[in-house]
Amino acid sequence: QVQLVESGGGLVQPGGSLRLSCSGSRVTFSNYLMGWYRQAPGKERELVADITKDGGITTYADSVRGRFTISRDNVRNTVYLQMNSLKPEDTAVYYCRHGMGYWGQGTQVTVSS
Repeated sequence: QVQLVESGGGLVQPGGSLRLSCSGSRVTFSNYLMGWYRQAPGKERELVADITKDGGITTYADSVRGRFTISRDNVRNTVYLQMNSLKPEDTAVYYCRHGMGYWGQGTQVTVSS
């Protein structure tokens, strides 16, 4: 079965940083757009960032632009989300999405003092 596994979430103070990783099993990332989404309790899942198949073009939600960086390593079949200057409103479960429509299980990010 296809698996996308996120890791790297946790509890961090405002202004801190985390790096999330998403690794794929039994599916290649090489030819697909990949994205990070997040969902806070009681809210809709929203796009955070995505990256084209070769990493050439990235897109960010206005709320994270300048603070988050998405990247990918197709050889490792992994995408990353570097999150800097974290704010309490960044608190959510972060999900990895494959362009074929596959989702990871999510990793919790909590930003709190």
